[in-house]
Amino acid sequence: MAETKEGARSSYPIKTIVVLVQENRSFDHTLGWFKELNREIDGVIKSDQKFNPVLSSDINSSHIVPFNDQSQYVDPNPGHSIREIYEQVFGKPWDSVHPDPNPGPATMSGFAQNAERKMKGMSSAVMNGFKPDALPVYKELVQNFAICDRWFASVPGATQPNRLFVHSATSHGTTNNERKLLIEGFPQKTIFESLDEAGFTFGVYYQCFPTTLVYRNLRKLKYLTHFHEYGLQFKKDCKEGKLPNYVVVEQRWYDLFLNPANDDHPSHDVSQGQKLVKEVYEALRSSPQWNEILFIITYDEHGGFYDHVPTPVEGVPNPDGILGPPPYHFEFNRLGVRVPTFFISPWIEPGTVIHEPKGPYPKSQYEHSSIPATVKQIFKLKDFLTKRDSWAGTFEYVITRDSPRQDCPETLSNPIKMRETVAKEDAELSDFQEELVIVAAGLKGDYKNEELIHKLCKETCVADASKYVTNAFEKFLQESRKARERGCDENDIVYCVDDDDKHHVVKLLSQI
Repeated sequence: MAETKEGARSSYPIKTIVVLVQENRSFDHTLGWFKELNREIDGVIKSDQKFNPVLSSDINSSHIVPFNDQSQYVDPNPGHSIREIYEQVFGKPWDSVHPDPNPGPATMSGFAQNAERKMKGMSSAVMNGFKPDALPVYKELVQNFAICDRWFASVPGATQPNRLFVHSATSHGTTNNERKLLIEGFPQKTIFESLDEAGFTFGVYYQCFPTTLVYRNLRKLKYLTHFHEYGLQFKKDCKEGKLPNYVVVEQRWYDLFLNPANDDHPSHDVSQGQKLVKEVYEALRSSPQWNEILFIITYDEHGGFYDHVPTPVEGVPNPDGILGPPPYHFEFNRLGVRVPTFFISPWIEPGTVIHEPKGPYPKSQYEHSSIPATVKQIFKLKDFLTKRDSWAGTFEYVITRDSPRQDCPETLSNPIKMRETVAKEDAELSDFQEELVIVAAGLKGDYKNEELIHKLCKETCVADASKYVTNAFEKFLQESRKARERGCDENDIVYCVDDDDKHHVVKLLSQI
């Protein structure tokens, strides 16, 4: 049974919620062609083919790109900034001089156009999805458990703001790389603190640099014991029945020869992501806690890949009244593109497909804030985090059975390798990988060294960046352990800083 503090209770059969958020794939790109297996899925089929015009202003043009099922290894990385997503969703480029406050309906007609603008020939990658047999792990999960075909990214933007929404129902106004907040940590309250305050437990199992340290509060001394090395601890805790109430599994973000990235971010091999999902599922399935587990897999955002379902543009509340930075001043009043989402539990009927939510408001949708909203519901937590999770649809009703199934597969199929080459350790960093470097520099005390940060982000390679963030995190943990041993306040945060004599010293947040 999940380790729970005395007095904390839940009336649901679910005592442990496990969350895995993969990277940069749309629903149609990943699961759209699975409609051939289950016609209830709002996906794509050959008899009703979807397409995008190369020039979206001329929808009658013969220059169209059909959406096909030939995806395998995808390289390079399609555009997915807030500006590029605007064009993909509304079919017209963003005009920074005369922005349109009312862009109209989401036609989903600009994916091919935007891809060709970024790189000639890229529309072929953007307008393709995977056949079910190409993703055998997902094929078995679709057949045996539940998927949601109406789950959207929280923000029509890149990775970081969407990952922030997953555990806090806001990005605190960020739509891209906010260096100051990455260094200091985002200040908003998260579902982790809500659980802790109510007597429930949580754990982050990381394989590389834990991205959840982007939240300032999780850097506090009292929470650092909740971070565990995935390879050393996850299977052990599963086997011993010691998983906490809320589990976050973090991936390998940097693509290395010996440890390939398994986050599904292009140009990483999705077979590595499939391997991770298989490994996590099988560890959970063999755990004595299996009958108390709900395993959620989703994707942070669509990564620039095509999806045919219109993005919700009405009735979406700004979570906390904070607007995005210039030049967009985004109001956080519309969602991002649809992404794949799975619900896995022995309490779920096989082949379940969830569509729109049942509330709590007429225009509520499933999006990343649905995770903290549902955690609040299942564990009966006191308060919502923001206006967004109070609005988002909850999915606890996916638990429909009176008793847990006994026929859930114990193992899943082996993934199909997509990439013929090895990892590109000398590759340039993605935007998200750069952001992790900046967070790490904040923890290690290098954040004032502009020359070093520029070199790490713009002149170094994946292998060097991976080594830097790993060493920075180890340094942060080491100094935090020393602070705990000295009896420092559990709410303190350790910061490594340079003193006036350029010596590397350690200070607590209360001393800065």
